[in-house]
Amino acid sequence: MNRLSTSWGAFALTRHPEDPRDPLRAWDASDEYLLGHLADTGTDLSGTVAVLGDRWGALVTALQAAGPGELVQITDSYLGGRATRTNLARAGAAPDAVRLLTTQDPPPERIDVLLVRVPKSLALLEDQLHRLAPAVHEGTVIVGTGMVKEIHTSTLKLFERILGPTRTSLAVKKARLIHATPDPAAVPGPNPWPYRYALPADAPAPGLPGRTVTNHAGVFCADRLDIGTRFLLAHLPRDLGRARVADLGCGNGVVGLAVALAEPDAELLFTDESYQAVASAEANFRAHAGEGRAAEFRVGDGLADLAPGSLDLVLNNPPFHSHQATTDRTARRMFADARRALRPGGELWVVGNRHLGHHITLRRIFGNGELVASDPKFVILRAVRR
Repeated sequence: MNRLSTSWGAFALTRHPEDPRDPLRAWDASDEYLLGHLADTGTDLSGTVAVLGDRWGALVTALQAAGPGELVQITDSYLGGRATRTNLARAGAAPDAVRLLTTQDPPPERIDVLLVRVPKSLALLEDQLHRLAPAVHEGTVIVGTGMVKEIHTSTLKLFERILGPTRTSLAVKKARLIHATPDPAAVPGPNPWPYRYALPADAPAPGLPGRTVTNHAGVFCADRLDIGTRFLLAHLPRDLGRARVADLGCGNGVVGLAVALAEPDAELLFTDESYQAVASAEANFRAHAGEGRAAEFRVGDGLADLAPGSLDLVLNNPPFHSHQATTDRTARRMFADARRALRPGGELWVVGNRHLGHHITLRRIFGNGELVASDPKFVILRAVRR
């Protein structure tokens, strides 16, 4: 197990779920750079320290040993939150050492130190800086961090526009720091999130064209109907009756919504590891599925906590990135969890880029897999729980 060395001690850290075969660490050079800067400059941590975007809890696990007045983590990731709890417990931290908030929770009322691990999504950064800005005061210390490839001119402009004058550090191990000085006179303008748009007239599913969908910041393709989802919508299974259907990795929930509109007796489960995604899916279902129509909305580790054999159909457009890393690990876990959660005869339908080789993974996990539809870019695959 890898250990992060800091001025406050060395900490054994893992991602979630833990996998000894996973070569990726739970921190990177940008986390090390930020922690080193705080220690070297003697930053006063006695007030409220808010940490945004701490991916696997490396920052708060180290900082809790420094004894800040109040330490708050804000994350959009259920998996990141689970990793944080595990890493804090392993470090011997008290149960109340860190207040764990999601991006959907009300932020702290006052922030004395704001630490920002720059997220992959510029939209999520914009939304969260808007939400946190009222808690920042003239004396707040603001430091962001990220790898050089993650920090762009647009990133700095967001800090500048919403918080105040901003500059960057020299690069160390391909990481940079962002320093912002709070400007009490700054007028950042209204928060544009959540964003709403009308589904196109040619959306290929009954009942969807023209409906307005809500998208919280950070949701995949928050400003348009992505082409992979469009392809899946054109080939959804029909005549499902009273089937229990899961929209796995639901994003804004358009796929599950399409099923709900076409299949009035189907029972829907929307699940994603992103709090922003599930909030979007629930808003869209409530707005369009019809008064009194029930569904379940679950932020969690895919279908891992679902009872075996409890689903009839799983629909999935799996990601192939984990933060900046390109990997099929998430897809493999989704497929394996789907097989366990499906009843005998239940089906998993997957849409993905042709080059990803999901057909090989499905045959390895399910023992079968067939092509439902294809175009030059995407394939839709079907696997049956035998």
